[in-house]
Amino acid sequence: MKEMVSKKILLIGIGNSLRGDDSAGREIARKISARRFEGITVTEESGETAGLLEAWRGWDSVILLDAVCSGAKPGTIFQIDLAKDSIPRDWTNYSTHSMGLAESIEIARALGELPEKVFFVGLEGINFEIGEALSSQVCQAVDNAVDRVLEIAATLQNSPLVSQVLERN
Repeated sequence: MKEMVSKKILLIGIGNSLRGDDSAGREIARKISARRFEGITVTEESGETAGLLEAWRGWDSVILLDAVCSGAKPGTIFQIDLAKDSIPRDWTNYSTHSMGLAESIEIARALGELPEKVFFVGLEGINFEIGEALSSQVCQAVDNAVDRVLEIAATLQNSPLVSQVLERN
């Protein structure tokens, strides 16, 4: 039987810090981690399936943060409730993971290992080249993505602390 962590949220920043916009999920996670919200634990993963399954084991509320390549305008923010919907498989074609995040989610769903409340926040990238920094479009969108993640967290946690921070922003 899976032990649940009540009223706490795990944020997982996914990506490769050495591949330009692929590091967007990690950058969002780092900005939230620096603010140290009570009840929010932040970690970073490469996106490999076994690592993700292990990272979220025991958590009932998880928010996954990653870059996507859907063809939308760079810097576009996507939000998906993964308890209801799936990530389009072609959004992670530029990933360095052995399989994309979309496939990892569906494997976890099939195995009954998907957290009860799981959301995805994706940030549209444009540059996934090795050795590059975040593109200017993604850099400009990171703070808006942080706000989106905190809105989801406030809803999951009904936390006055997170809500007050959102009101000031």
